[in-house]
Amino acid sequence: MASAWRRSLVHDKIQSGVTQVNHARRTWQNAVVRRTGAGGPSEIPLHLDRSVETTLPVQLAAGLRDAIDRDTLRGGESVPPTRELARRVGVARGVVVAAYEQLIAEGYLSAGHGRGTVVNPDLGRSTAPKRPVDETAGRDTATTRLRPPLAPGAPLSDATMRPAWRAAWRDAASLPLGGSPPDGDARLRHEIAEHLRLMRGTARSADDVLVTAGAREGLGLVLTALGTTRGHGLVVGVEDPGYPSLRGVAARHGARIVPLPVDQDGLRTADLPIGLLDVVIVTPSHQYPAGGSLPLQRRRELLEWAGRTGVVIAEDDYDSELRYSGSPLPALAALDDPVSGSVVTLGTFSNTVSPALSAGFLLAPANLRALLAPIRADLGAPVSSVVQVALAAYLAAGELRRNITRVRRRTSARRDDLSETLAGIDGIRVRPMSGGLNAVLEFTGAPDAGAERRLVARAAAPSPRFPSGLGVAALGDYWQDHRGAAGAGLVLGTGGPDEEEFRAAIQQLRTLLDAESRSLDS
Repeated sequence: MASAWRRSLVHDKIQSGVTQVNHARRTWQNAVVRRTGAGGPSEIPLHLDRSVETTLPVQLAAGLRDAIDRDTLRGGESVPPTRELARRVGVARGVVVAAYEQLIAEGYLSAGHGRGTVVNPDLGRSTAPKRPVDETAGRDTATTRLRPPLAPGAPLSDATMRPAWRAAWRDAASLPLGGSPPDGDARLRHEIAEHLRLMRGTARSADDVLVTAGAREGLGLVLTALGTTRGHGLVVGVEDPGYPSLRGVAARHGARIVPLPVDQDGLRTADLPIGLLDVVIVTPSHQYPAGGSLPLQRRRELLEWAGRTGVVIAEDDYDSELRYSGSPLPALAALDDPVSGSVVTLGTFSNTVSPALSAGFLLAPANLRALLAPIRADLGAPVSSVVQVALAAYLAAGELRRNITRVRRRTSARRDDLSETLAGIDGIRVRPMSGGLNAVLEFTGAPDAGAERRLVARAAAPSPRFPSGLGVAALGDYWQDHRGAAGAGLVLGTGGPDEEEFRAAIQQLRTLLDAESRSLDS
């Protein structure tokens, strides 16, 4: 009896041990490591298998190494203490100690008194033993991406770096906000209407304003509204050369694109077609990239033509506020009828506040607004309430106009630097500039697309000072159809936050242009 009882007790203990081992094996197959970073602990999955010959310390080290290589564990972040990790995964502490020591020897982990064991902080730099990682991945691309210093389209806006904007944003974020109305925050629409009255000469009410996510989103709204009411595929006229971005929006909406010729003063209104177009996209204040400003007589001709033909004019008010010489003409909408007019003005805060906001506006007369409002109601507000409330406060305080004044001074100084630095190069002429954030260099000889391509390629090559290159563009890329007899040249941006970098970039461009000029002479 005693012997049988002992055998039964031993059997029960063995079965209990087997159960515990199986439980531990299942635990290992689903183990996680909690890491601690600025955002609190998170979990890193690990997979260990007792059925293979590889020892547990080697498997554990391999799992942690892989997590570091994949950037799941990052430089400077803590790994769990050895006792805690051993307890969680059901192994002896010595297994974890052995794995950690191996990774310390390899340079993946580092240990020090008072801070425990962490992922080696140097792994974020060039000494890392892991595979290369995209340095820009997961970051705010609006502020940290390496952008070539002369790339067209870069804003020169520092509003978000100043106390006035930070205070407006902080106050807006602290309010108990709900969703914005589809057409936008009422106060922001009022402030936009006031801003346009003071800066662009448009005496229009807040009812004429819709808040958008920028000029492209605003144009998309117009095309959507017209596409549902005109009963046929839209035909959109674009300036040639012209701004590729809005041209691309029209094409994405299925519109047929028709190039319209321009000259040094902008759109040639005498050549506009009859009975063909539904929409024409025009930049009357600052034709892109040539820089011309549409004269008053042509503006009136354009409005008269649109009234006769039923064409909607999408006025891209590009860089209109960044004029640093001469007096700007009022917006085209200022000459339009506020009830039965033809002009929809598209604006953005990207160049005057920050592209990170993705915020802008649309100004439309009553007849067109009636088409746009139902579409906006269906699609909803595209800009967050916090952004809208902060922008309203920023505009109400007059800070946007002050920032525009600062930007004008800086762009004017950059225009002077560029003109002086690039003067006197054989075969190159800097086209006169009265505003905006781009400049055009014309080749004064016969059209030479080959020279364009050579210079763009050389300017794109990385250098110690500019690892992303200079970023200039070929003037020929801005034509929708073909350049015809127009000359070749380069388009370069005058934006970006760093004055010293801009001066160094145009000095380097001067070197490239001199070399090209010498090669043509030889």
